[in-house]
Order: sequence, then C-alpha cells, then structure tokens
Amino acid sequence: MLIGELARRSGVSARMLRHYEALGLVRPRGRTGSGYREYGADDVRRVFHVESLRSLGLSLREVGRALDDPDFAPARLVEELARRTRERIAAETELLTRLDRLRAAGPADWDDVLRGAALLRALGAWNADDRQRAALAAEGGPVPAEALADAVLREPDPYVAGALRWALARTDRSALAPLARGLDSPAAEVRERAARSLAALPADADADADTGVTALLRRALGHADAEVRDHAALALGARGHTEAVPALVAMVVAGRHDVDAADALSRLAGEGGGVGDRVVGLLAEGLEPGGAGAAARRRIAQALADIPGDAATRLLLALTRDEDRGVAVSAAYGAGRRGE
Repeated sequence: MLIGELARRSGVSARMLRHYEALGLVRPRGRTGSGYREYGADDVRRVFHVESLRSLGLSLREVGRALDDPDFAPARLVEELARRTRERIAAETELLTRLDRLRAAGPADWDDVLRGAALLRALGAWNADDRQRAALAAEGGPVPAEALADAVLREPDPYVAGALRWALARTDRSALAPLARGLDSPAAEVRERAARSLAALPADADADADTGVTALLRRALGHADAEVRDHAALALGARGHTEAVPALVAMVVAGRHDVDAADALSRLAGEGGGVGDRVVGLLAEGLEPGGAGAAARRRIAQALADIPGDAATRLLLALTRDEDRGVAVSAAYGAGRRGE
C-alpha cells in the first residue's frame, strides 16, 4: 500500500507519517517502480503502536526506544509514566489551591493578585531562605491564614516555621480549621507543628471561651501524643487556665519541657485560690514509692522552690533528707531561698 492508504487505515496524516519515517519510527518496506513508498500490514500495526505510546505521554524519542530496544522493560515504562502523571496532578492541584486561596483573599487589583501569587509560590520554594522571606513578607499581605497554616504544618526548617508562626499569629482565626486537622494527622511531626502553632496564637478575648483557640488547646490537653499535650498545657498555663496543672506536673516528673512547665506552675500557684496546694499535692504524688527516680525527685525539688506556701516549704524540707545527694542539695538550696 502507498502512504495515502496507510494514512487512511491508521488515521495518521501523510505529513506525520513522513515525520515518523524521518525519526526512524516507521520504515517503508520498499518503494514502487515509480519511487513511491510502499507499506505493508506490519507498518499499520507499527503506526498504531506509535500512536498508543504517544497517548500515554511518551516523547517520540521514548517511543522509538520502547519499540526497538529489546532490553526495554514495559513495567518500568508504565511505572515511569505513572510517576510523571502523579507529579503533573500534584502540580495542577497545587495551582488550583493557590487560585482558590487568591480568590478567597479577595484581591482588589492586579498588584494584590501578583503579590499574593508570588508569596504563595515562595512559601513552597525549595530554598529555606526564600520560604522564610516569604513568611515574613506575608504579614498583613494578600496570603490567607489557611495558606500560612498549611505551610507551617509542612515546614521542616525550625527558623522558617518560627517565621510562619509569627505571621500566623497576626492573621484572623480562619487558620484554626487546618490547625485542628493537623492535630489529628497520622504524622507525629505534623501534630507537633500544629500544637506549636496553636500555642503561639493570641489568647481569646474571653479567657473562658469554649470556642476558638482556648477550645482547641483544651481538646489538645487530652491528646494521645505527649508533645501535643505538652504544648497545650504550656499555652493554657500561660493563659492562666488551671486545668493544665496535672499535665504540667506530669511534664516536670517525666522531664519533658520541665523548666517551662515549672515556670508555668509557679505563675499559676502565685494566683492563689488554693492552686499552690494543689500543685504541691500532685508533686508529692510523684514522690510516692515506685513513682519517681532520683532525677525526677531533683526536678520536683527544683519546681517546689518557686511554689509559694507552707505546703511547698514542708515538702522541700522533707526532700533535704533524700537518700540521693543531688536531690537533697537541690531541696536545701530551694529551702534556703525561702529562708528555711
């Protein structure tokens, strides 16, 4: 058959068939006496193979290799095509997310659109310095709080994450929804980022609010993840919420953020209302037989030094007789500061 017949049977134009021939993808089996290209049934199948592979996203160079290299593995080809497709879908999804966020920000003019697009793109940059500059520039800019929250949840660099938390604390409360989802992430590092970001948000105007930041912190206080609980307890303690006391005491005993926890307990106990005696009672429970080792008893003594009240003094004096010299010295130092 001549090239026109091949074009009719395959659905590929004669011009494209000549291009395929120039690339070596299709090779006529010969020429007629008049010099026209002559093709056979195998050439029709070959053109179908070329078109099928092109439809999967292969370049013409890759098509030629797939058809002519006897060592070319089809499984590897399919795996590579799947990888490319996932990357393309991810890129398109990210673009759609950016467009939705720009729309939600309600840009007033093209300057807002262009600045917002540039910042959103920079927040996902490979270079940490670029991401940090974008985070610092996002304050009060056309980047929605949800975008900053999503960025901080995926940010591995501590300096960039700090800049993002700083910017996030200056936005509205629309960041709470993604942070709440982050608390329930299957990834421990995402849960920790969500808790730290939530703790960095300003306190609610109503100290006893059952919604907003306070509500999420209270929920996090009962989380299965100790890091989430710890950040929630420290934030609630700093805001004067006494329900954080048991968690703060547990942090002192366990040695997790114990210095910060002891400071928070001291502030809460200083507000009166029997909080100091409650703190001392919980710390004393940590001293029960089989409870705390020497290192934990030393931390308890150090925390007691800044808890006001006679109950703390009595417990410190008892610890000056501890069998571990380090505990006894710590307790004696704390008691001495109190004039005992």
